[in-house]
Amino acid sequence: MTAISSGSAVRPNRFTNLIMLGLLLGTAVGYACHELAPTPEAARTVAGYFSILTDVFLRMIKMIIAPLVFATIVSGIASLGAEGGAVGRIAAKAMGWFISASILSLGLGMLFANFFAPGHGLGLPLPGAGASTNLQTAGLNLKDFITHVFPTSAVQAMATNEVLQILVFSVFFGFALSRLKTSLAKTIASSIDELVQIMLQITHFVMRFAPIGVFAAIAAVITTQGLGVLLTYGKFIATFYLALAVLWLLLIGAGFVVLGRPVFELIKLLRQPMLLAFSTASSEAAYPKTIEQLTRFGIKERLSGFVLPLGYSFNLDGSMMYQAFAALFIAQAYGIEMSFVQQATLLLVMMVTSKGIAGVPRASLVVVAATLPMFDLPAAGLLLIMGIDQFLDMGRTMTNVIGNGVATAAVAKWEGELAAADESFVADGADAFAVPNPVGS
Repeated sequence: MTAISSGSAVRPNRFTNLIMLGLLLGTAVGYACHELAPTPEAARTVAGYFSILTDVFLRMIKMIIAPLVFATIVSGIASLGAEGGAVGRIAAKAMGWFISASILSLGLGMLFANFFAPGHGLGLPLPGAGASTNLQTAGLNLKDFITHVFPTSAVQAMATNEVLQILVFSVFFGFALSRLKTSLAKTIASSIDELVQIMLQITHFVMRFAPIGVFAAIAAVITTQGLGVLLTYGKFIATFYLALAVLWLLLIGAGFVVLGRPVFELIKLLRQPMLLAFSTASSEAAYPKTIEQLTRFGIKERLSGFVLPLGYSFNLDGSMMYQAFAALFIAQAYGIEMSFVQQATLLLVMMVTSKGIAGVPRASLVVVAATLPMFDLPAAGLLLIMGIDQFLDMGRTMTNVIGNGVATAAVAKWEGELAAADESFVADGADAFAVPNPVGS
């Protein structure tokens, strides 16, 4: 596997350093703006100007998500379609990993929340009985989820970036294309293969704006919240990130069992999408770069293009842990005791209701808000942590990238779709924005 280089291009180490620089500058500038702003309203106004840059970057990311997901899935299905039950086998292995990882994340979250009890003795004023979170939870049920998986319009699904619906349509399209043996079908399949490369090249162009987007996102948050909010909720935030660190170790350990030592190279390659996910709190922002880095690791695009979108809907490890933490934190803050069976049931309900909700704004909060009343817990308790949700969202989104990256690599290993990593890239000698040739093509 080779990469197309350019002397003026940004190299991997430099790109990572630019992301980190954006993080640091954003924190410093945001803190200065927060301190200099005469009123909270003025701080929000300033943050709004920063958000313009963030919104532009995220809109460019959203611009490429649908065609990139469609092209990679169809290209993969078209090449796998002739191999009998390959797609079903891959999906079954992926879902087995996803469910196991979800149970692990929820269990670990429950363990840490009970052991450290960040909600006990918090001493914060509790919201009134009529307080509202303004989160839309009415449609969060099994019936609506199942029907929502299937799009009424492929165009609408792509226009709204409904990844799971795009996946369903793309699977049908890919199977249909693989069954047709006409010359036109072969031309379309070849054109879609080329579309994958075009979308990756567009991704490289968009990613050049990532450091600016990171800077603006962090500056906006710190301008409105300040650094003091981190101290006020210090125990909760510290405990949550400690639990995430343990989850990272367990996920990497599981990857080591399947992949061996190359799992550490995988984590090295995933640093850039992880930083993007952390700084923007957006899984969509990290998706294109994750696809690219998995290809550089040696995973064939036809597999990563199928498994990764599936993981975006069913394998949100960081979000799973956050939901466990948030629910038990609220119960502790209100002094509500829950037995082990009640906690386990609560978390299993969350695991089921959260599947496929990745495209919903503030999805983890929506799941928690919808589930709490089922167990006589006040959904308005979310108001206690909504002020710091951005900081928590950064950690859980980065964890989702790790979980999906390791999961995709594991399935690729089991399927024999994992080739040798691009040694020139690992040695930091390749263009970070080059288009890698598909492995095995």
